[in-house]
Amino acid sequence: MSDIHLVKLCVGADSLDDLLRWEKARGEISYIHTRNRPTRWEELLEGGSLYWVIKGVILCRREIASFDEEADHWRIGLRTKNILTEAQPRRAFQGWRYLKAEDAPRDIIEGETDLPPDMMKALKEAGVW
Repeated sequence: MSDIHLVKLCVGADSLDDLLRWEKARGEISYIHTRNRPTRWEELLEGGSLYWVIKGVILCRREIASFDEEADHWRIGLRTKNILTEAQPRRAFQGWRYLKAEDAPRDIIEGETDLPPDMMKALKEAGVW
C-alpha cells in the first residue's frame, strides 16, 4: 500500500447510497477529472486510494488505477469497487488533498461498524450514511 492517498469531495452525492448508485453503472474503471496531475502521482499508483468525502465525512475509498492526460486536464482512473471506511469528519475544501497513510481511516470489514448507534442514526437522518 502507498504511503500517500488523495481526499476529494464527492460533489453531487447527498449520501453514500447516491455515490454507490452512480458508480454501479460504471465499468471496471471509472474516471474523475482534475486540472492538474498530483506531483506525487507515481507514488499514488503504488497502492494509493482516493478517499471520498460525502457531506463532510470520509465514508469510503477507491483504489487509484491510472493517470491519463487529456487536452486540458488529467483523468484519474479509479477501480469501481468502493471500500467502506471508518467515518472521519473533514472540513470543506476545493480540489483534492493528500492524505498520509497513517492518517487515513481504517477500512470497515463487511458487516462491521465502527460508530455508536446514536451517531449512525444521526448520520442516516442527515442523509450522509
